[in-house]
Amino acid sequence: MNDLMIYAYTLLTVAVFVTAWKLSKKLKSAILNPFILSLLLLVLILLGFDIPFERYYQGNSVLNELLGVSVVALAVPFYEQLPQLIKHWRKISIIVIISTLLTMLMGVGLAILFGASPQIVAAVLPKSVTTAIAISIANEIGGSSAISAVAVLIAGLTGSAFGLAILQKVNVHNTRAIGLSMGAVSHALGTARSMEYSIKAGSYASVSLVLCGVLSSLLAPWVFRLALAMCY
Repeated sequence: MNDLMIYAYTLLTVAVFVTAWKLSKKLKSAILNPFILSLLLLVLILLGFDIPFERYYQGNSVLNELLGVSVVALAVPFYEQLPQLIKHWRKISIIVIISTLLTMLMGVGLAILFGASPQIVAAVLPKSVTTAIAISIANEIGGSSAISAVAVLIAGLTGSAFGLAILQKVNVHNTRAIGLSMGAVSHALGTARSMEYSIKAGSYASVSLVLCGVLSSLLAPWVFRLALAMCY
């Protein structure tokens, strides 16, 4: 297959996302957001036309290269909210530190409760940060990068689907709190969902995403050693 045919998968991905975005607006469902609908549609297409995932992934190299740029773009909302961040830096710092520790401990606790091996525990520990950071952390502490990627995906999907509904159910309406919570628990997908809620919530979610990722990379080895010492 020539390069033009391979890169056609990039156009397919964009077309599927646009379709899912329009469908999501009509459905007005928190669960069936554009990302989840896109994922479901792509799975059906790949299975229906018997397209190997490796070929599809190769054909999305253009979009894959843009992931790095999208991470850098998180600096834009960070800069826009800089005055507010400086004003509330103590509260934000406390929230981010507690969120980082709780998300890691929840993953570790559930894994140990179900009898997981240390390798699985190491893999699910960084489940609430972006895939690139999670894989790096998992490799450093001896976890499986593949399992870690799946854990990150599950955390992102569940957070983006149910996060806002749960926060509203428990009467959390503060925009900053919503953004910080979504970014801490469900990384980039939570940030994207927060952007749909409001630009301000999305900005705080991106701040939480970045800070929790940095803190997780620093604290994960210590949390993992503590888990090993106490439970294995």
